[in-house]
Amino acid sequence: MKGLTLSAKEQNRLKILNGVLEQRWSMREAAPLLGVSERQGWRLLAAYRKEGARGLAHKNRGRKPPNATPETIQQQVVALALERYDRINHTHLSELLAEREGLTLSRPTVRRILVRAGLSSPRHRRPPQHRSRRQRMPQEGMLLQLDGSHHLWLEDRGGG
Repeated sequence: MKGLTLSAKEQNRLKILNGVLEQRWSMREAAPLLGVSERQGWRLLAAYRKEGARGLAHKNRGRKPPNATPETIQQQVVALALERYDRINHTHLSELLAEREGLTLSRPTVRRILVRAGLSSPRHRRPPQHRSRRQRMPQEGMLLQLDGSHHLWLEDRGGG
């Protein structure tokens, strides 16, 4: 964490805690403005006094999670998707990676890796069917209705 960039929320906290240090507000007044309890407000103030603005930033900022997929495996998946398994969808690719390559990765993980690399799942998308709309009648309720059947529905009373 060399260069520190504070979020808007952290900048607001910094302003309020400076107000507490300058005795413009008591911690009881500042805690609701900070969106925390009074006790947590004192903790934030102690961290600010000890570490400065860096004390307001989350301590995990800038760290990689321990369960992240290693960069080498991500590069291997992208290379295989481009070369050997070209034009295979993400679900099938994750299954083939487990069977043939020994890389057991979940489908969402494979998808995330490939989407970050700019590779979307190959999907055949058909254009939507064209629908021609009927011409509107000049007045509401004037819909032309025809009977196209060949037999006499109304017997001798008309139609057909």
